[in-house]
Amino acid sequence: MPRPRDELTAAEWALLALLSERPAHGFALARDTSPEGQVGRVWALRRPLVYRALETLERMQLIRAAGTVPSHSGPQRTILEPTPAGERAVLTWLSEPVEHVRDARSMLMLKLLFLSRRNADAEPLLSAQREHFLAHTGSLASAAEHAEGFDRALLLWRLESTTAVIRFTEAMLA
Repeated sequence: MPRPRDELTAAEWALLALLSERPAHGFALARDTSPEGQVGRVWALRRPLVYRALETLERMQLIRAAGTVPSHSGPQRTILEPTPAGERAVLTWLSEPVEHVRDARSMLMLKLLFLSRRNADAEPLLSAQREHFLAHTGSLASAAEHAEGFDRALLLWRLESTTAVIRFTEAMLA
């Protein structure tokens, strides 16, 4: 199933958030999102995926070219920066809890990383995330209690994953 046209991937959010910190060229962004980079520890990208994500962000008018710098190893490098719409999108994204527990490892951790890099208070996001997942635990527990076979296993997995993220948010808030 294709993703909605206006929905960004974790890679696209990571790059947009990096650019909201400072304008940069693709090669620098690839270095930041490599497994050795700080962002890459949470969400690593291969260089071709960085450039593909940047094309998507540019097509969506969330980033734009801001100039060029010479390169010692090839053609000039294009410096990219977020558009005003891109800046607004990052601020909104950083404040909203993730919808699904399966996205907590990627999206929630990226949000916490970028909030930390901005010296921003993560408490509002963590509190909202905790409340969002708490609202689902009762229905998951009830469904798991009445399910059988693999359906029960899947529901129990989701319940345990959800309660683990709730415990994580509570530990972070403490």
